[in-house]
Amino acid sequence: MDERRDSEPTPMKNRTTVERKSERELVVTRSFNGPARLVFEAWTKPELFRQWWVPKSMGMSLLSCEMDVRVGGRYRLEFAHGDSQSAFFGTYKEVTPHSRLVWTNEEDENGQVTTVTFAETGGKTLLVMHELYPSKEALDAAGTGAADAMGETFEQLDELLLTLGAGAGPS
Repeated sequence: MDERRDSEPTPMKNRTTVERKSERELVVTRSFNGPARLVFEAWTKPELFRQWWVPKSMGMSLLSCEMDVRVGGRYRLEFAHGDSQSAFFGTYKEVTPHSRLVWTNEEDENGQVTTVTFAETGGKTLLVMHELYPSKEALDAAGTGAADAMGETFEQLDELLLTLGAGAGPS
């Protein structure tokens, strides 16, 4: 059941890999040119997160971004797409600075648990985002559209990391 798709790699760019690992699991993997500390901060500081999270090609905007990144803390992201609005929200279950985040997705009955790990080697960070759904049907209903959009989203994160000085290599 190992269904795999890669974004189109371009010279000097990292590749995003999306894999369906089982009936209930989806895994997105990407390397970033920057230390885990900076990549983690981009996921946990609202002022940074807002700059990269929404794929620009989708015509969506992030209206609000509330993040209380601590165990038991909550997050809420409100989006607009044309005339419609939606919100994503949940609770942080694990927060281990620079290495691991786990949160719930509580906006519908198909809420998955998302785990993101950050592993640094030689100034680069391997990020693995693992989504565990309550059932095969929940994953099927979610589809892989959001995971597929992560390729563009992660390219935007690469660009942000460059502006934060991550591209200069280890100091």
